[in-house]
Amino acid sequence: MKQREPAYIAQRLQDVPEGGVTVVHNPPSGREYVLLTHQFSAKTVGKGKIEAYHVFPGVDASYNLLLAQEITVHHAASPSVLELFYCRSGRVGWNMRGGTAVYLGAGDLAAHSAACCADSAMMFPLGYGEGISLSIDLPVLAANCPEILKESGVDLQKIQAAFCSEKPVVVPACSEINGVFAPLYSAPAFRRRAYLQLKIQELLLYLSNVQPEKHTLTQYGSQQTERIKEIHRQMIEHLDQRFTIEELSRQHLMNTSTLKEVFKAVYGLPIATYMKEYRMEQAMRLLRETDLPISAIADQVGYETQGKFSKAFKDVTQMRPTEYRRTQIPNESG
Repeated sequence: MKQREPAYIAQRLQDVPEGGVTVVHNPPSGREYVLLTHQFSAKTVGKGKIEAYHVFPGVDASYNLLLAQEITVHHAASPSVLELFYCRSGRVGWNMRGGTAVYLGAGDLAAHSAACCADSAMMFPLGYGEGISLSIDLPVLAANCPEILKESGVDLQKIQAAFCSEKPVVVPACSEINGVFAPLYSAPAFRRRAYLQLKIQELLLYLSNVQPEKHTLTQYGSQQTERIKEIHRQMIEHLDQRFTIEELSRQHLMNTSTLKEVFKAVYGLPIATYMKEYRMEQAMRLLRETDLPISAIADQVGYETQGKFSKAFKDVTQMRPTEYRRTQIPNESG
């Protein structure tokens, strides 16, 4: 079973008050950042931490760690500022201008202009997200272009034309993207800015050879993704019930193929796989935190019999429910 990470992220954010997003600037001077992190605000219950770095004139970066369902973002709609977001873990999405919805999984990279995401909602379907944001004011960078980029012939105007159009571009997870971003997490904190200076230049070299038309993400309407979130809410709030895809399609006025496709785009898994994992996670929580009998837990998470539940639980966790509960009991002998 693929374990999700909200507990680990909550531990890393334990010093951040609920309902807030803490922003730390490096350096901490009054420098004006391209990345307008002071305009982020939490819309739902949750919290987060953003560590921002000034990298070059016109180029800022931030490490983002968020435990929330949604964060609202307000900034100027500048068509010449290239926004890049690398998703390290969780799932991250936006309802962008023009009614377009974009969702990223681990390892994916999104590229778009600041005009696309101005006054947008940044969403976390799994309740958390971790990644790196880059904000590049291309005309300012061009006027202060590092020598390596000049010598390599990187055309920043061409990059602007390719990635700052009306629609976002998503480069799916690949070894080249991982090679750029992995060292940014393994580097010690005092060397982060130096690594960012190196890796942003490497990323611009890479993007100068990417053909955006080959990385066109299937576009979904924000109304479709909002309807999928309603379906998700309905299913997790009524785990003791079983809804067929046909029932959900009729109820929410969405054909079955679209429902399945958009659900996977938002939540990263086919609907049946996602719900099985979700049911097991809730069952594990009930086994850890309550003394409810196994039969009652089976009923709460939507299984007709204890036998069917125990088989599904073992399929996912490689343990019987009774064995799992026993492993969670503190050893009092010491």
